[in-house]
Amino acid sequence: MRILVTGGAGYIGSHTCLCLLEQGHDICVVDDLSNSSRISLERIQELAGRELRFYCIDLCRRQELAEVFARHRFDGVVHFAGLKAVGESAAYPLRYYHNNVCGSLVLLELMEEHGVDKLVFSSSATVYGQPDAVPIPETAPLRPTNPYGRSKLMIEDILRDMNSANTSCNVAILRYFNPVGAHSSGRIGEDPGDIPNNLMPYISQVAVGLRSELPVFGSDYPTTDGTGVRDYIHVMDLAEGHERALEKLTKKPGVVTYNLGTGRGASVLEMIAAFEEASGRTVPYRITRRRTGDVAACYADPSLAEQELGWRAERGISEMCADSWRWQQQNPQGYK
Repeated sequence: MRILVTGGAGYIGSHTCLCLLEQGHDICVVDDLSNSSRISLERIQELAGRELRFYCIDLCRRQELAEVFARHRFDGVVHFAGLKAVGESAAYPLRYYHNNVCGSLVLLELMEEHGVDKLVFSSSATVYGQPDAVPIPETAPLRPTNPYGRSKLMIEDILRDMNSANTSCNVAILRYFNPVGAHSSGRIGEDPGDIPNNLMPYISQVAVGLRSELPVFGSDYPTTDGTGVRDYIHVMDLAEGHERALEKLTKKPGVVTYNLGTGRGASVLEMIAAFEEASGRTVPYRITRRRTGDVAACYADPSLAEQELGWRAERGISEMCADSWRWQQQNPQGYK
């Protein structure tokens, strides 16, 4: 298939582009490089031994994106592009709604105009907010607690409304839990650019000596060791889930929604210990107070994706940590 990948130079997007190229798809990437690097695209092509097309475009710039659609006849779209930091979204909510929601609207309008009827949408487990129970199924209440999560839910609602009005439109909504790891080559990985918002790159930067210690937010949760428990999924498992979702859309299922996670939770201290074992380095940490809005435990019920996509996460925490460390060692300053 000929696939447009928005945000394809980013962390999850780059790994998915590599997976799609290796599966024989033709890829066109649109990315404004605001939180990603062109270097990731160069490395993807090296690893895959195949080329992709790239346009440096902000999705909100309708005319520029329209020219890309006019130039290429796409069979489907994988939509990653968007701002993604939970804390930043609370400080700059209008920026998040404008970028994430308005950019998606422009994309969807152009898909409709050009008869592109398959979309895989990068959503998030943040749409669930404070879960009533774990593991979390796709049928759990949707009540995000921050503008980032609300922007994702708004787009989900738009997609469901779009399908109601035009049943020929087929959409796979993928709700990620906590992506970590890197490609086993160490050539592409997570490059936060500034202070990391996520646990694994922060641990990696402490281990490699870029930061002195890891802040651990809270040690009094009702969990095995008092620290927060999350569902960490290897980014390559996640990438493979997108390829399976595209296959599903060829069967014209309408709108389908899947959790992509392992179905198992690991605490912050367990992740630190696993990383220390994988890297042979000590990771100093300091317990600080809880962050507002954090929950004790959050992990997926991924059984629906296994039943309908034939997909499940195969890589464990040891592999996640080893691959993250390989990426960090080879790229201590990220893509810079």
